[in-house]
Amino acid sequence: MRLNENILLLGKKVVLVPYTSEHVPRYHEWMKSEELQRLTASEPLTLEQEYSMQQSWREDADKCTFIVMDAEKWQAQPRTTEESCMAGDVNLFLTDPGEPSLGEIEVMIAEPSCRGKGFGTEAVLMMMSYADSGRSGQAQVRVRAHEGMLGVGLLQA
Repeated sequence: MRLNENILLLGKKVVLVPYTSEHVPRYHEWMKSEELQRLTASEPLTLEQEYSMQQSWREDADKCTFIVMDAEKWQAQPRTTEESCMAGDVNLFLTDPGEPSLGEIEVMIAEPSCRGKGFGTEAVLMMMSYADSGRSGQAQVRVRAHEGMLGVGLLQA
């Protein structure tokens, strides 16, 4: 989604940055993991296919993707590369063209060392706030959790 191509969202634990071609090599390495493929219902892609997918998501009007960065590492730049700060991704999918306020948010904390630190929770809350603010081009997004989610406790009070 081009609407977020110049947006950076800064949280306490994570920073959300638009998914660009610079992030594809690290993302591709993550998605070689059979565990992540199973949890995300994804098929393995070649590096070239991953670049093509990143470009199509950037152009697609019904998807908004941010890369989740470890805020502590990201704020330490330039001593570290942006790629080394990557923790995962968070996506907003508009699911019904007739109902632009209906969507789903998915989060993946792919970097094992970043799991269990609240990164996923903060990324989802930031994406919900971003969507609700209208900056995403939409008024509101409803979020559903399902029992098959590894992090179903994420949204439970």
